[in-house]
Amino acid sequence: QVQLVESGGGLVQAGGSLRLSCAASGRTFSTYIMGWFRQAPGKERELVAGIRRSGGTPYYADSVKGRFTISRDNAKNTVYLQMNSLKPEDTAVYYCAADKWGGVIGRRVSEYEHWGQGTQVTVSS
Repeated sequence: QVQLVESGGGLVQAGGSLRLSCAASGRTFSTYIMGWFRQAPGKERELVAGIRRSGGTPYYADSVKGRFTISRDNAKNTVYLQMNSLKPEDTAVYYCAADKWGGVIGRRVSEYEHWGQGTQVTVSS
């Protein structure tokens, strides 16, 4: 089992930056594929970025490519999402998720077994 706790959300003006962090409990963090999802009001939860167990080439949704960067520090049991050039359409609750068994970075909610409680990101125009 792993427990995930997100932090770093908040209110920012368009064009600004935020860095989200997700701290994981336990000793097996490095065995999980990690993902950052977001869910805006009235919309489905979508994968924004994902990273493999040892890093490597991450996945990014087209809507955030070139603006967001996912990274992980397995020694600190933490995954990060650096968000630059934020837009009002990035406004959502952002969730950290962990996939124990996948062989690739899954894009579906159902592929992730563990979830954080979410952190609100609001981008004003």
